[in-house]
Amino acid sequence: MRTSVTQEHDFGCGAACLAFVVGKNYKEVVRHLGKTKAATSGYYCNELVAGLNKFGFPYFYLYLKSWLRRKIYQDGVIVFIKKSKKYPAGHYLVRYKGLWMDPWINFVENKNIKEAESDFRKKLPGSPIYGLFPKI
Repeated sequence: MRTSVTQEHDFGCGAACLAFVVGKNYKEVVRHLGKTKAATSGYYCNELVAGLNKFGFPYFYLYLKSWLRRKIYQDGVIVFIKKSKKYPAGHYLVRYKGLWMDPWINFVENKNIKEAESDFRKKLPGSPIYGLFPKI
């Protein structure tokens, strides 16, 4: 089992998921994507897809209509869960070996980024609305 990647910025979950997929460390990916967005607003799906493609991982993203939701359970798929009371900015997670790698798994209990922890969970903590899929 690979090691989970912990986000180090308030809005760095997308970068952490990208780092997990491409096998790079979080800081290197954030340098590539831009540190300001990791700290202030987060990344859009198209920005993550561009980053994945630049690292040699061809991806595309889609809005998850109901018929497409069953396709998210493949290794390497990154999902964005919609904004909610639990996750006011939304959240990215990545599928790996039947689990979801969550770059800030303790967010609901502890919103201090300096104490963020990552790990794997069985179920998504919210409703996925976008999926980033590897091109096969």
